[in-house]
Order: sequence, then C-alpha cells, then structure tokens
Amino acid sequence: MLIEIFLPLSLAVIMLSLGIGLTLDDFRRVLSMPVAVATGLVMQMIGVPLLALGLLLIFPLPSELALGVMILAFCPGGVTSNVLTKFSGGTVALSITLTAVVSLASVVTIPLLVSWAAASILGAGAKVDVTGIAIAMFMITAVPVAAGVLIRHTLPGIAARIEPILSWVAVVLFAVILLGALAVNWSVFLKSVGVLGPLLVALNICALTIGILVARSVGLTGGDAKAVAVELGVQNGTLGITVAGLLGATGLSAYALPSAVYGIVMYLITLPAIVVMRRVL
Repeated sequence: MLIEIFLPLSLAVIMLSLGIGLTLDDFRRVLSMPVAVATGLVMQMIGVPLLALGLLLIFPLPSELALGVMILAFCPGGVTSNVLTKFSGGTVALSITLTAVVSLASVVTIPLLVSWAAASILGAGAKVDVTGIAIAMFMITAVPVAAGVLIRHTLPGIAARIEPILSWVAVVLFAVILLGALAVNWSVFLKSVGVLGPLLVALNICALTIGILVARSVGLTGGDAKAVAVELGVQNGTLGITVAGLLGATGLSAYALPSAVYGIVMYLITLPAIVVMRRVL
C-alpha cells in the first residue's frame, strides 16, 4: 500500500510543485536558448539511456534489475536538480526548462521506451500495458504540472506563498516513503545494493562528466554546462519507482530497486561534484 498509493500521491505533489515554479517564459526559453535546450534534451532523452545500456554490458545484471536500470534512465531529471544547479553556480532557468519539458514529454516517451526495454530484456513475451502506463503518467505528472502552471499564471501571489511549502512537503513525503519501503524490504535491498552499486555509481559519475564535456564541446558556457550536467546526473527516482509499480509488481520490486538505490547514490556523488564544479568551471 505504501508504494501503490502514497508514492503516486507524493509524485503528484512533486509535479504540482514543479508546475507552480514554472512561468510561460520557461517554455519560451526553448526558442530563446535553442543550443542549450537542444543539448540538454538530446542528452537527457537519448544520451542517458544509451549510457545505461552501455554500462549494462560492462556490469551485467539479472534481467529484472536491468529493466529497472533502464526505467531509471528513461526518467527526467528530478525537481531537486534545479536546486542543485543553483548550488553549483549553473543556469537555473535552463535547468527548470529542461526538467519541465522532459517531464511532460515523458508521458509519451516512458510508456513506449519501457515497452521496448521489457521486450528486449525480458523477452518478446513480456507484456506491458502501454496505454495504462501512459494514462497513469498523464494523471500523476502532466495534470499536476498543468495545474501548477495555471495556479502560477492566475494566482501568482498564492503560488509564491505555497511553492516553498509544497517543495518541502514533496521532499518529506518521498523521504518517508522511500525509507519506509526500504525498511519493509531491507533484506532484498541488502542483497541487491552490492550488485547495483558499481553500475549506479558509474552511471552518476559518467552522466555528470559527459554532460559537462558535451555541453562545452557545443560552445555552452560554464553555467549552462553545469545545468546540463546536473540535469543528467539527477534522475527522478520517485517517478522510476512509480513506473516500476505500474508494471504490476507490488512493493519495492526488483524493477524499482535501481531507482531507490540511485535516489541515495546520486546525492552522495553529485554534492561533492558540485563543489568541484564551483571551483573548476
């Protein structure tokens, strides 16, 4: 019940928080910053999944965990990527735009990509309810974001007051749910973390590094490069666990474990990386 009911609710609150923090300028920025936005979108939606595929060849995993890694890779950057981008000295506006656009696009991309990955990893007989996942994704991501944008546009004063509250509520909800799920499934977690750890650590380090290198190679400034790197390194683990639950598995399943473990790993690596970014870039 913890995963099946409260996690989607937590995700909806997180996406509402994201929407309330958005303005129409965040979407217009797609046209005003074409190179930066295009680089971030391509790397997030194509680069990270390709990186995960490559790492699965180096660190082979049982099929269910491998699918869980791909689910994680298909997810957009987490809402906290905006905060971490600010700490790194990166371009917060670019980070917000990338998070918003990829989050909305994921309503279409995630069901299709999960279906492909399930057939490729689990076998042609694997059944994924693409329509069901798409509808659920729409209800718990697109609808709350749209509601948040509407509130911000029509009631800016109220939006400004409730945005920080919603952000903290979302963080606390996710922390409680994640810790509760791990506590209930502690033995499963301990058996899997040693197998998953090396791959997920490599995924985080490589995503941050490749983000910087690719961004700089196309001429982006230090601030934009930092935003792209953080956006790639910080995945929406809440969404990953939720999508895993939509595949029919109950509790913190093998499909969900990579997202749960990464939710811890990415902060342990990204926070020190941010300190380095501030000094070097």
